[in-house]
Amino acid sequence: MKRKRSTQIFSLSFLDVICCGFGAIILLFVITMGKKTKEITNLRIALERIIQQRMLQLNEYDLAIEEIDVLVSLEQDKERANVIEKKDIDAVLAKIQNQINDKKFSQDKLLTDLEQLEEELAVMQTDPEIEQNVIVPSPVGVPVESNHIAFVIDTSGSMRDPSTSLVWGYVIQKFEETLDSYPEVKGIQLLDADGHFIMGRGIRNKWMPDSPETRDYMVRAVRLYPNHSDSNPVPGIAQAIRNLAEPDNEDMEMGIYVFGDEFTGRSEPVLKTLDNLNKGKDGERLALINAIGFPNLIRNALSLSQSGLKFANLMRELTYEHGGAFVGLERESLETRNREMQERYPTPIPRRDPRGPSIIYGPRRPSIYGP
Repeated sequence: MKRKRSTQIFSLSFLDVICCGFGAIILLFVITMGKKTKEITNLRIALERIIQQRMLQLNEYDLAIEEIDVLVSLEQDKERANVIEKKDIDAVLAKIQNQINDKKFSQDKLLTDLEQLEEELAVMQTDPEIEQNVIVPSPVGVPVESNHIAFVIDTSGSMRDPSTSLVWGYVIQKFEETLDSYPEVKGIQLLDADGHFIMGRGIRNKWMPDSPETRDYMVRAVRLYPNHSDSNPVPGIAQAIRNLAEPDNEDMEMGIYVFGDEFTGRSEPVLKTLDNLNKGKDGERLALINAIGFPNLIRNALSLSQSGLKFANLMRELTYEHGGAFVGLERESLETRNREMQERYPTPIPRRDPRGPSIIYGPRRPSIYGP
């Protein structure tokens, strides 16, 4: 009787079959991967070519940007150069215009300077005795016994007509009125509030000889004076005393007239300084100080601005201590005076005929500062 052999599932034959199957799968995978590798290689090569083309384009773009930057920089340099050149041209034009204005302003002054220099030399050689004819009553309301007079005029903005930038017509009229109150003097001079001599070269720091031509030129010089001074007449007063007073000249009777409308400093140091400055060897005053106040800074009908009140108070004390007088003017009368002066002295101001009759002014109204 034959025995039946038992069947084993995981026999060698089964393992052979399994291995063959796995081998076939691996073979298929290898075959398939070979084709994919070629495609990937081709794709990589194509991508590299595209990248190279894009890199070339980027390089071209960079070069174009650099060229544009260079062009922009050049244009900016040109623009800056044009701006600088324009500024230089404007500065040159402004300088030339200023020179032209100076030449125009000094054209008449040059001839007058030469004439006055000749007269001054003649005066220095002969010192005639001049008897002062005192006008009673004085049309300006202050003493007129001096034989040498110096004017210190505030030429700041408040003393000028804003529509023309010229000194107010009523200031010129009052200045001319003061000049007419002195028929004849030995010496005359003109300064602004900062202490600058208004007249031409060669006649600064010394007295000018009195003449109708000199007076006419002084009136026009004040009216057309282009420099704006500070609203502080103290430097002008001090300059007049230092440069024009002659302590050793016993015949000199010097008078100073201050024309202004405001003061912004402190009165005490000013009074002390001028008190020491205006003393001779024997303690007498070297110069009489008079002042005329213009109410250009009135806030309303009854009050002045703070700086205007300071000016009025300072001038009252200063003129009292230095033997002079202070006169304050009314606003209403000044407006009428200004209209009259605009008609008499259009721009530019014509010369007065020194041979003509004297100007007669109407009565002065009461001052808002008091008698």
